[in-house]
Amino acid sequence: MAHAYKKLAMLAGTTLALWCTTLPVAQAQAQAQSATLDKIKAAGKVVLGVREASPPMAYALGANEKYVGYHVELCERVLKEIAPAARLEYLAITAQSTIPLVSNGTVDIGCGPTTNNLARQQQVAFAVTTYVSEVRMAVRKDSELKSISQLGGRTVAASTGTTAVQLLRKQERVVGSPIKTVLGKDHHESFMLLESGRADAFVLDDNLLAGLIANSKDPGAYRIVGEPLGAEPIALLFRKDDPGFKAAVDGVLTRLMQSGEVEKTYTKWFMSPIPPKNVSLNLPLGNTLRTLFDHPNDKPLESYQQ
Repeated sequence: MAHAYKKLAMLAGTTLALWCTTLPVAQAQAQAQSATLDKIKAAGKVVLGVREASPPMAYALGANEKYVGYHVELCERVLKEIAPAARLEYLAITAQSTIPLVSNGTVDIGCGPTTNNLARQQQVAFAVTTYVSEVRMAVRKDSELKSISQLGGRTVAASTGTTAVQLLRKQERVVGSPIKTVLGKDHHESFMLLESGRADAFVLDDNLLAGLIANSKDPGAYRIVGEPLGAEPIALLFRKDDPGFKAAVDGVLTRLMQSGEVEKTYTKWFMSPIPPKNVSLNLPLGNTLRTLFDHPNDKPLESYQQ
């Protein structure tokens, strides 16, 4: 009997050892089959698509064009592990140019705040969700606007290529009155429309609105108000036809989420003073995102609307 138990223990130990080596082997095989990683290796560099004016997710600091932010840092952490020898090259992109530049291979990984939805999944692939935003509106402090239902007949700023544009069109049908939507080429230009009085409100993800307000000339002059137009899963993105690259990126992100490292990164960018003005956004980690950190997934926007 003792001999039998010893044999079982040896078998269990062998099985466990084989299981422990299976994951890294599988990841190595996935990376070996990645066209994107082959491209990065051949070029000796990886191209990160970043935003110039989307704090705290991705933005430029000063004239030296150093890019920082929550998603930029996550991108850098991932690439340090899956392509450690590659030089990081940063390419400024907009909400409108993100999908084309990722899908045609100009950008290897998109690090800006891009919503994962079914339409975009036809052109690109998304990593596991690393942020869930609520689309709300920023108004000037003296504005009487408090609800999305009051936007009928108003002039509202939105950024070209964002899902806020479609959400405003849907809202027109709800309120039964036209909403004059004026488009900025990026979030900075859209905020200037609000700042200058050319728009009554600016509709965008709450985290981005908070970042723009915190870095404005007068942060106390604006408020984020109104009920959410919707919740949106935000994720890193890359070429659609490279499951090996997705497996490699998701593997690193999942480990960082479940170890608590992503939550630490979140705290750094959403709950602590951030450059350039060292102002905190004070946006605590929500229950939806905390659950995602525990159980990572790449579900699209449409699953949040059910």
